[in-house]
Amino acid sequence: MSADSPEVLITRVDVDLPLPHYAHPGDAGADLVTRIDFSLAPFERRRVPTGIALALPDGYAAFVHPRSGLAAKHGITIVNAPGTVDAGYRGEIEVTLYNSDPEHSVSFHRGDRIAQLVIQQVARARFVEAEVLPGSVRGEAGFGSSGGWAAAHG
Repeated sequence: MSADSPEVLITRVDVDLPLPHYAHPGDAGADLVTRIDFSLAPFERRRVPTGIALALPDGYAAFVHPRSGLAAKHGITIVNAPGTVDAGYRGEIEVTLYNSDPEHSVSFHRGDRIAQLVIQQVARARFVEAEVLPGSVRGEAGFGSSGGWAAAHG
């Protein structure tokens, strides 16, 4: 960790589970594990407790991301990805997992890695109402306005 890494206070709801940790140097996400055994049927979602609670420094938030291996191999994702943990929240972190596989259930056991926690510095905006917004190159063009995949491969 570098000297400018934020200090995040943590308590274990379950003292037998590991603290979040980074698997490799340079990783952005620290592994979160499940506190319980459970299975997800096809198209089922479930809130899963992780056994930890945090106190983030003011000006920071934690974002809960899916694990790429679970998504690629089993179709397991997070319903509200990324989930946001605000600096003022002190409860146990829970992850709302979803099984997008149409045919197969997936079983998890206590201590299995289920998500990644990314800590980021965030700005709090000061919202100022305006009668008219300044112009931009993009203007009001919305979803798909850059042409997307079809334009590049058409």
